[in-house]
Amino acid sequence: MRVALISDIHGNDVALQAVLGDIARQGVDELICLGDVATLGPDPRAVLSTLCDLGCRCVVGNHDAFLLDPDLIGSYSTAPAVVESVDWCRAQLSEGDLAFLGTFEPTISLTLEGGAELLLFHGSPRSHMENILATTTAGQLDAMLAGQHAGVLAGGHTHIQMLRQHRGMLVVNAGSVGMPFEEFVNGREPRLLAHAEYAIVDARGGAIGVELRRVPLSRAALCAAAAASALPMRDMLIEQYS
Repeated sequence: MRVALISDIHGNDVALQAVLGDIARQGVDELICLGDVATLGPDPRAVLSTLCDLGCRCVVGNHDAFLLDPDLIGSYSTAPAVVESVDWCRAQLSEGDLAFLGTFEPTISLTLEGGAELLLFHGSPRSHMENILATTTAGQLDAMLAGQHAGVLAGGHTHIQMLRQHRGMLVVNAGSVGMPFEEFVNGREPRLLAHAEYAIVDARGGAIGVELRRVPLSRAALCAAAAASALPMRDMLIEQYS
């Protein structure tokens, strides 16, 4: 059983299509998205349309919640570029797009071959706004996991790929398809990397493996997609990818 995990697409259809192509070459049994699909990037509708057409199960991320509840973003960020870009992305969406966002789930649990549980979330099992990092202490992580136990626990949100062991469990961050960060920013402006990230969880014969994958992207294609939009963050994206 091979499960591909994608997260934090952030309206980047160039990156999403590249990742889907790589996933097709790897061969997987299921594709699941861990949230934050359609904000901050130039192509929110294209990304949502692709996920919907694929029948992809999705976890709700904080940015997905911001699209459904405009007042919620104030509890997360007041940066004008972020707030304006979320508002712009929301304005691009149809009622059907918003209805699809409404089907996203707080967490998803799968039973892997061999009986191990795969628990999926966005930030942590208790909150889509919490950051699980390699530097998160064991005590902090115990609290964030809120009593959950699984063979593999996987999320996104930080835009930093990660694999760590915690009390016998594997804790995974699939990274970001659309906006991978060079380092954790904690509110600062990030340095974006010109590749796309995702993860594959592989369970067979009682063995479990986790693969963190990176897919190279065309900087010219990323710049062209940003330049073709009226996204408030377009100039920042063009500068980062140039």
